[in-house]
Amino acid sequence: MRFLCIADEDTVRGFRLAGIEAFVAETEDQAYTAMNYAITQPDCGIVIITERAADLIRSKVDGIRLERNQPLIVEIPGPEGPLGGRKSLREFVQEAVGISVS
Repeated sequence: MRFLCIADEDTVRGFRLAGIEAFVAETEDQAYTAMNYAITQPDCGIVIITERAADLIRSKVDGIRLERNQPLIVEIPGPEGPLGGRKSLREFVQEAVGISVS
């Protein structure tokens, strides 16, 4: 299974350095094009997408999550940090495992 990243330019650069295929998505059209590419790849198992990019195509992201088993879509904060009103990664981990992570 392959990973694919959809994000801002800085995040994409980092994922590409790690050997992960990545697409810059700073507009709705770029985000749709990248996500459509991801879901047509039979070996794409995980799509890592920044919160801002996911918000550009929220209905598409939610539809894929509800209708498909693959790829798994993982939203991450961008360079500016988590968007307001969203849980941090630490909070998600604490909820999932039920213990405080310091």
